Amino acid sequence: MSDYKYYLDNGIYDIQDGKFKDAIEKIDKSIELKNDFEISYFYRAVANQALKNFDEAMLDYTKALKINPKMTDAYYNMAEIILTRKDIIHPNLPKAVEYLEKALELDPKFIDALFAMAAAYKKLGDYHKALEYLEKLLQIEPQAVNARALKKLILNKYIL
Repeated sequence: MSDYKYYLDNGIYDIQDGKFKDAIEKIDKSIELKNDFEISYFYRAVANQALKNFDEAMLDYTKALKINPKMTDAYYNMAEIILTRKDIIHPNLPKAVEYLEKALELDPKFIDALFAMAAAYKKLGDYHKALEYLEKLLQIEPQAVNARALKKLILNKYIL
């Protein structure tokens, strides 16, 4: 079959099943058939991110965003890679903040992006800015346990 959607859909099913290498092979075929569809690059990035192939994931998220600059999840996932990579001693936190700002510009109530922004500002040592984002998050989701815990930690350990 030569339909790019067929390969993409099967690649997405493989991602859902945790078969990330198989997913990449199928999505590669989809991209060979249609190389201007942002969803293919996005899902190949997701599979690479799951396999900790972070550089490949970043390239694919970037390609997806060049095709469609309104992919909120691509900005968020790029920031998450920067914030969570263990193999980079000095991650580019300002770049992560930039990606999260873009995600929040597109979706101001994106809970995970608000939490990630708070975590990024905590890592940058800007505890008041971190608290601002936690407050925004808690206004939307008052019972957010992780946000409450991070807020308590910042207030007790860093702001006193």
